[in-house]
Amino acid sequence: MKLYIFCEEENFSALADAFENEFESDTDLSAEIAIVGEDEIRRLNREMRGTDAVTDVLSFPSLDGIFGVKIEKKNFPADADGQGNLFIGSIAICKKRAEEQAEEYGHGIIREMNYLAVHGVCHLLGYDHMEENDKIIMREKEERVLAKIGAVR
Repeated sequence: MKLYIFCEEENFSALADAFENEFESDTDLSAEIAIVGEDEIRRLNREMRGTDAVTDVLSFPSLDGIFGVKIEKKNFPADADGQGNLFIGSIAICKKRAEEQAEEYGHGIIREMNYLAVHGVCHLLGYDHMEENDKIIMREKEERVLAKIGAVR
C-alpha cells in the first residue's frame, strides 16, 4: 500500500514513495507535515510535551497500537482523510533547526529535511527510540528509507 505525505512548503513525494513495503496495511495511509519556525515548534513542544525548548521535529500520531502489526482500516473507521486514506498523524519540522543540524552534521539541508520527515513518519508508525533495542530498529528503518531516495550520509 502507499503512503501519501501532504506538505504545503516542501515536496516529500519521493520520500513517501520510499516507504513502499516498509509497513503492512490493507489501505493507503496519509500524513501531514508542517514546516514551522522556532517560535511555533517551541510552543508545540511546550504545550504538547511540557518541554519549553526549540526542537527539530515533533510527531503527533493519530493511531495507537500499529507498531509491528498489519494496519487495517476497519480498526480505525473514523480516521480516514478526505481522499479515503487512513490518516496516521501530523509532523512539525523546524526549518531553522534543520539548517543548523545540516551544517553541524556536514550534509545538505535536503538530506536533513528528509531525515527529519522519515524520523517523524516512523514515530507515526509506532517506532520509538527510548530503549536501545528500539532505537536500533528505528535507525535501521530510517536509513533504509533514506537510501531508497539517495539521501545517505
